[in-house]
Amino acid sequence: MAGVSVRSLFSLTGIDKSDVRVLLGYALGKTHAQLVADAEYCLSESEAERISNYLIRRTHGEPVSYVTGRRDFYSLTFRVTPSVLIPRPETELLVELALEYLSDHAQLLDMGTGSGVIAICVAHAKEDVAVTATDISPEALRVARKNAMYHQVANRIVFRSGEWFSALAKGIRYDMIVSNPPYIASDDPHLQQGDLRFEPACALTDKKDGLSAFCALVDGAPACLKEGGWLLMEHGYDQADFVCARLRARGFVSVRNWRDLAGIPRVSGGRWGNEDLCCFAGSTIGK
Repeated sequence: MAGVSVRSLFSLTGIDKSDVRVLLGYALGKTHAQLVADAEYCLSESEAERISNYLIRRTHGEPVSYVTGRRDFYSLTFRVTPSVLIPRPETELLVELALEYLSDHAQLLDMGTGSGVIAICVAHAKEDVAVTATDISPEALRVARKNAMYHQVANRIVFRSGEWFSALAKGIRYDMIVSNPPYIASDDPHLQQGDLRFEPACALTDKKDGLSAFCALVDGAPACLKEGGWLLMEHGYDQADFVCARLRARGFVSVRNWRDLAGIPRVSGGRWGNEDLCCFAGSTIGK
């Protein structure tokens, strides 16, 4: 492949051109604009070897984000490894809602933080918010801590290891709990397709019907929320009714769901406390 031009690589079959662009840019340290401007640039031997390795890995199905070790999310760049879920654009809705509903000097709890994208994006945007982030995976927490240090918010995020509410210190109550829990059913065929084959199973599925994490979050949240505090959860396209019903049954008020950019119900949530004390301010997000 040495001596091959940048332009010729975009004619390769079997690999999406957008993937080739990302991998080329990563291998050569060039932006998309630079690749276009230098389309006739010919690869050196070392560059050819590097890009060849990347393209082979992608041909075998490995996600681009694992090949490059990074992923852009909410205008920030994050380190990702096979120990964490690859951040998806639809999860940005959860960040937007958190930023809209969090008051000044609030305390936020991000459960199942993975690479830390939600916790870090909120801490990065709202410097007065104190954030706690939990995960059952020590490897995921290591990635999240590195991302927090990279974005210079590590001093405002407390990371805790453990399963759901068992990871928390006693007696602390939060203004908001957010979570993107594992919500894919164990028998869902998508788990054996595409990028999902390479991602950590514990971040994708509860190894049951895909609903048990929501039950744990809804049932455990009241003991950790302040009066009027929000619980917001990302879920699958067909799970909004279940999540909202569970919230209402547990006593949450102002229960509703929000749609992502594709028009799919993506986040559901509610507030803990008396309806009269939780004057609902309707969000314009997802309408």
